[in-house]
Amino acid sequence: MNSNTTILVLDAGGTNLVFNAVQDGKVTGTPVVLPAPSETLEVFLQKLIAGFKTVNKQSGSRARAISFCFPGPADYEHGIIGDLENLPFFRGGVPLKRMLESHFHIPVFINNDGDLFALGEALGGILPEINRQSKKQYKNLLGVTLGTGFGGGMVINNQLLPGDNSAAAEINRMSNILNRNQSVEEVLSIRGIRKLYAEMASMDAADSPEPFDLYKIARGEKAGHQQAALDAWDTFSTVLADAVANAITLTDSNVVIGGGLSGAYPVFLPKTVELLNGHFTDSAGKTTPRLEISVFNWHNPHQREQFLRSEPKKIAVPFSDEMIEWDHHKKVAIAISSLGTSEAVALGAYHFALEHLS
Repeated sequence: MNSNTTILVLDAGGTNLVFNAVQDGKVTGTPVVLPAPSETLEVFLQKLIAGFKTVNKQSGSRARAISFCFPGPADYEHGIIGDLENLPFFRGGVPLKRMLESHFHIPVFINNDGDLFALGEALGGILPEINRQSKKQYKNLLGVTLGTGFGGGMVINNQLLPGDNSAAAEINRMSNILNRNQSVEEVLSIRGIRKLYAEMASMDAADSPEPFDLYKIARGEKAGHQQAALDAWDTFSTVLADAVANAITLTDSNVVIGGGLSGAYPVFLPKTVELLNGHFTDSAGKTTPRLEISVFNWHNPHQREQFLRSEPKKIAVPFSDEMIEWDHHKKVAIAISSLGTSEAVALGAYHFALEHLS
């Protein structure tokens, strides 16, 4: 596939539709941003067509494909969008892929935002950054997004894991460790952190500050109930650590975090990593590490150095004089997006389209 291939991409969020053109692995031109809220399905679909038309014209070359993320549940393989909570006019199923292919006469690929975020970070973001500095080369990555909701994606051996039902890595369906009748998304989201603060500050949730303000309140950089903010982020960390620990148990991978709440990582990531490295206690009082793998905060210089340090030891091969080196330390890092969530999604959409076009 020619490296100059142009792919039209879209990051479809609950607030905005952000359209871009990607060429040679880089976003070109100026993003086109349209408001996501729409009165009818027809109005929304016309926005999609208009946005893709505009970025295609800006790119200066005819696009080879459209590739974008869209909220689920959906049958992504066939491009059919199902019953969306935030866009109720999609209920009953809308064949979005077929509609756009008929209009633009080029292939259309639709995927989950968490999936494309993870793929972008795996191929052009945090995973290459880790591998440039690490003697060991990593091929797997769990991506999680913290924003309007809690999303996820999994890359195994540099390939996206879609699942048999377009539902792999849908970690928002994990249960909340503090209330097993709730999903983790009730905490790990914008509404979740605002609600936690409101409860701890004894105020109405509607009056709770926005997450960035809660981050500044927790750090003492803005007026507010600092202890309530600290307690809210502490609870957030507890729920996040449990969800990520359960996922890492299956994926054995590095982790990257994106989404609108990821910028508050200084107040939630240290506690999250501490809990990931915690212990279980059995009925006899014996402790066992929570994970078989040690987790390191990529943004803590000391922990990053520990993660990158290679400490092989020599062990003997039975029935011979031969000695071999073995680094028995099992490690993964957890990091914040190095690209920014929208760019990672765009890059993931680009690579996903290239793979299928070729």
